[in-house]
Amino acid sequence: MESWPWPSGGAWLLVAARALLQLLRADLRLGRPLLAALALLAALDWLCQRLLPPLAALAVLAATGWIVLSRLARPQRLPVATRAVLITGCDSGFGNATAKKLDAMGFTVLATVLDLNSPGALELRACCSSRLKLLQMDLTKPADISRVLEFTKVHTASTGLWGLVNNAGQNIFVADAELCPVATFRTCMEVNFFGALEMTKGLLPLLRRSSGRIVTVSSPAGDMPFPCLAAYGTSKAALALLMGNFSCELLPWGVKVSIIQPACFKTESVKDVHQWEERKQQLLATLPQELLQAYGEDYIEHLNGQFLHSLSQALPDLSPVVDAITDALLAAQPRRRYYPGHGLGLIYFIHYYLPEGLRQRFLQSFFISPYVPRALQAGQPGLTSARDIAQDQGPRPDPSPTAQ
Repeated sequence: MESWPWPSGGAWLLVAARALLQLLRADLRLGRPLLAALALLAALDWLCQRLLPPLAALAVLAATGWIVLSRLARPQRLPVATRAVLITGCDSGFGNATAKKLDAMGFTVLATVLDLNSPGALELRACCSSRLKLLQMDLTKPADISRVLEFTKVHTASTGLWGLVNNAGQNIFVADAELCPVATFRTCMEVNFFGALEMTKGLLPLLRRSSGRIVTVSSPAGDMPFPCLAAYGTSKAALALLMGNFSCELLPWGVKVSIIQPACFKTESVKDVHQWEERKQQLLATLPQELLQAYGEDYIEHLNGQFLHSLSQALPDLSPVVDAITDALLAAQPRRRYYPGHGLGLIYFIHYYLPEGLRQRFLQSFFISPYVPRALQAGQPGLTSARDIAQDQGPRPDPSPTAQ
């Protein structure tokens, strides 16, 4: 088979110089990823020489090189200048860390907090510049939202509002959907969905005027049915769909919309074991007696223990999420979705490409392992008669939590 017609002598130096110039123009990060990409291209070139005709080899090598190097190239960033950004939920976690970073970069930051005297609010007041403004807001209170919207319109009259970061969110109980009070679903929707909806709609006139950015922190729990996160997940699913609608509808205005789907990170709410213990006790105290007898207190204890164990594996470094939010605000062409954190690629691959039974088993083993409710455990009163009825009606699946 004909070999690859590589240049030699002075022609080789010319080709090498041109290649180096292209690399410099691509603004690539010099490091392990670039070295690995170059090694991959060298190996591919070796294979192309031996397996393909020259024109086909050239096409394959050129296409692969363009894809690999473009993925490694630094995205073009817009200047910070006098851009103003409003961030919700800055008491702690992603919002607090993002507010500090954007302030250090020169942004005018409007940071909303639940409590102006919370540790996170005091930290922002102490370590950030005078450009950062702290605003008290509870997303469940229309008066708070109206006050923040009015302040933002007045405060950004000269500079305009460049970005809105919908970060505030809440998860209350960790339990099956049947065990969660309906009020829990309403509260999650009020904070995670309706709060973001009101803020976005209220600030859209400013964002349309600046052709700015909307960045929303959602969750993989809104894309797939994580066990015991029904109330939280459904609110995040609604939020992601809403932002998808905004993304299409605001395209003519030049407003770009991005969704952040982070892995589990060790934010203050995640680390607060006492908080989750209190909520578990609250759930046990308010659960109807019929449900408590059917599922059993040990079932809820198991869920809580498994949940706390999964939280102990959370990622401690919040910078991947902060970097994703920053990129969504400043990249010339931001992504529609960001997935910061390790392991999300595997989770989404399993969710989208494997059969449903395997998907559910994976989420259970990855997040909260199955536990048989008390009424379905062997030897419990009424279990035998229930099985007899099922046999009279015909075959049925295994009623354990892992049944598909």
